[in-house]
Order: sequence, then C-alpha cells, then structure tokens
Amino acid sequence: MGRKHRTQEPQPWGPGEPQGSAQPPGDWSTPPPDPPTNSPYQGGAYRPKKRRRVFLWIFLVIQILFLIWVITGAASGSGTPKDCRGLTGDNLKLCEDAGDVGTTIGVGLIIGLWAAVDVILGFSYVVYRLATRRT
Repeated sequence: MGRKHRTQEPQPWGPGEPQGSAQPPGDWSTPPPDPPTNSPYQGGAYRPKKRRRVFLWIFLVIQILFLIWVITGAASGSGTPKDCRGLTGDNLKLCEDAGDVGTTIGVGLIIGLWAAVDVILGFSYVVYRLATRRT
C-alpha cells in the first residue's frame, strides 16, 4: 500500500491558538432579551414562518377539473349518436363524422378556455407576488 491509502496521523489534543477574533469570557456582554412570544425567533434559533401554498393547491384543483372535463368531453363523442341510428351507408358515415367534428370543436373550446384561465391565474399570481413582496 502506498502513502495515499494510509490514514492521517491523529492531531494532538490541547489548547491551540484562538481562531478568529473571539473575545475572552470576561468581556462578553449580557445576552439579548428574550424575543416576544409571537416572534419566529423562539427557542434561540430562527424558525422561518411556514409558507402557505394556497395558490398552488387552487391551481392544481383547477387543472384537475379541466382535465376531467376534457376527458369526459372527448369520451362523450364515442359510439354512434342517437340521431344517426337507423341510417345506413354514406348517410351513417356522414352523420358519425359530423358528430366527431362537433366533439372536436367542443374539446377545442374547453382547451381554449383552460388556456385562458391559466393565463388569468398566472397574471393574478404575478400581481399578488408583486403586491406582497418585501422591500
């Protein structure tokens, strides 16, 4: 085994040179007063205030609702519509295609509304963040 695989020799214990500009114990000032009871500095350490992510949860709920709406809208166009029953040949094909086009337009409108709601939510979040930022 070479030298690089050996462990380092232990350092001797004992008083060493002071590091930094620490004051001797006799020069310490009195500790600061206790923080108020409603302060985040309780317990001697800073405890940051827990951020509530209400907007995130509202945003996610809206996304889930739109996703469910799109899925049910797309699934509603499957099968033969009631108005097309009894038709045969080209008339049946034309009626089913018209139903599919209507379903596509409906799902497209839902997705367009979804995008518009997301833009409005994003803009309102930016305004909220700018209004509540700390200077």
